[in-house]
Amino acid sequence: MNILWLTWKDTENPLAGGAEVVSSQLAKRLVEDGHTVRFITGGFAGAKTEIIKDGYQINRVGNRYTVYYKASQYYKQNLQDWADLVIDEINTVPFFAKFYVKEKNILFFHQLCREIWFYQIIFPVSIIGYLIEPIYLWLLRNNRVVTISNSTKLDLLKYGFKKDNIHIISEGLELEPISDLNSITKFDKPTILSLGSIRAMKRTLDIVKAFEVAKINIPELQLIIAGDYNGSYGDKVLEYVKQSQYQSGIQILGRVNKEEKIQLMQQSHLIAVTSLKEGWGLIVTEANSQGTPAIVYDVDGLRDSVKNKKTGYISEYNTPQSLAQSMQLALQDKKQYDIIRQDAWEWSKTITFEQSYKDFNEVISQS
Repeated sequence: MNILWLTWKDTENPLAGGAEVVSSQLAKRLVEDGHTVRFITGGFAGAKTEIIKDGYQINRVGNRYTVYYKASQYYKQNLQDWADLVIDEINTVPFFAKFYVKEKNILFFHQLCREIWFYQIIFPVSIIGYLIEPIYLWLLRNNRVVTISNSTKLDLLKYGFKKDNIHIISEGLELEPISDLNSITKFDKPTILSLGSIRAMKRTLDIVKAFEVAKINIPELQLIIAGDYNGSYGDKVLEYVKQSQYQSGIQILGRVNKEEKIQLMQQSHLIAVTSLKEGWGLIVTEANSQGTPAIVYDVDGLRDSVKNKKTGYISEYNTPQSLAQSMQLALQDKKQYDIIRQDAWEWSKTITFEQSYKDFNEVISQS
């Protein structure tokens, strides 16, 4: 089968995240199964317009804003009648492939944008995006859909998508779970880890404020923040940390490589995730696989990747004060912490790309 995959980022894009890991891993397995896969994505500074990766082809056209129009033109000029299936991956904005491709097409949602518009996009574009999202969802409501969490499925149902057309596939995990929990050593002092890009929708500042509250009762508590911090929100977080009375207990590392990321996840006691919403919350499962449970806000995606008080801790309220209570609960009850850590690690071993691909293949085989 010839499969055309439309998405605005590929894994080499500096803004790539968990969604791009999923599409890349699925595409690689499709190729291994004998399918031909071709991506059309947006370009970025220094990017080649065409590359082959893991057996699939990537054609880059336009940029993060123009790729939607450029992709339709590229398809009409070069790929009409080529594909047997078109996957329209929606990361904020759809490609509206159903309106110009002749082939069968599937929508791939990780999450809906909704309130994220107000955190990541400047005014008044944020208002426009928020208002038009329900309109384009309505236009696409009869399509078959692939998604990765029940939270996103419930969101889609609100906007008229048919229950039988929504297929949930397993999230996948690139990292190999550690073989033995006892094989790793935690930091000497209780340590909270914030890992990932410092952006407004990730609400990193809430983690810092929660740390300050928890440190009152756990004086030895430490916080490590690792991830890109470019932009005004990153500057805001850095400035806040500089002014914090607990600045000496906070490390800001910037972007880390894969080896450093794994080491931080293994040695930290908890990973904190406070995103506005996620498709799943891959960083949670990755940390679980390395022997570290998560404390998270009660939002879409994170309530899917964490089983409260079984594999991690879901904050009662989405506030720094409530998150701080979760930190204290986790760190001050070692017996419960050890049980949750064990269960989180065991669960992470069931979240595999092999299962993800099996689920995905069943869906596309029916298309």
